[in-house]
Amino acid sequence: MNAAFGTWWMILRISLQERLVYRGDFALGTLMRFLPIVTQVFLWYAIFQNLGDGKIAGYSYEEFVAYYLLTMVARAFSSMPGLSSQIAGQIRTGEIKKFLIQPIDPLGFQLVSRVAHKLAYYSVATGPFALVFFLCRNYFPAWPDLTTIGAFALSLILGFMLGYFLEACLGLVGFWMLEVSSMLFVYMLFSFFLSGHMFPIDMLSEPWESIVRFLPLQYLAYFPAAVWLGKVRGWELAWGLLIEIAWVLFFAVLARVLWARGVRRYSAYGG
Repeated sequence: MNAAFGTWWMILRISLQERLVYRGDFALGTLMRFLPIVTQVFLWYAIFQNLGDGKIAGYSYEEFVAYYLLTMVARAFSSMPGLSSQIAGQIRTGEIKKFLIQPIDPLGFQLVSRVAHKLAYYSVATGPFALVFFLCRNYFPAWPDLTTIGAFALSLILGFMLGYFLEACLGLVGFWMLEVSSMLFVYMLFSFFLSGHMFPIDMLSEPWESIVRFLPLQYLAYFPAAVWLGKVRGWELAWGLLIEIAWVLFFAVLARVLWARGVRRYSAYGG
């Protein structure tokens, strides 16, 4: 037990050190990612000026701006840049064989590496996040209660796990399809729209809203933002978190199945 913990701790520490060394652009890059929100602020301001005092899908102008900022926080947790293509590339080039001869669980190794990535990211990007949210503080309603804050934090953690296992599954398809870039492009396109990153899924009409809510993508951006803004409460909140946990478990098991079956059909040649 102690030896296993020491191994994973060493992997986390080394991965964190590597990312802190070559990702000194985190702070500036994060600040630049908030620039498009300026366009959204002016766009929705013009729309709501024409509406007068009305709301759109239950959102006021201030809530729309707050929603976009909160989805950026959620996506910072759930996005896994390059994970799928990295796994697929390791399969295609034969690099994956190192996990077949070393006593290291590949999915666990990648998970720890991603935890290190997020720790490095937020250790540097917290400043830009705090600055932007301070400047936009008037768009946010009063702080929610502790239960809502706890549910928001849990939804972010679950979003990280869901994003990891979902994209790991896409990468593991590389055991059957050596080139998965087209599939990843389609996934990212649908994820951008259906996760609620572009607009709240409350704006969709039926039956599209029900279809999108049935998918796991809403937990990558929309759900955490809706929790903080009080759009999801009570039993609906509890049920949403349980469904998110179920999706995490589903993709975690699916990733294990894909790895086990993929390794059995995998073959490599050369030194």
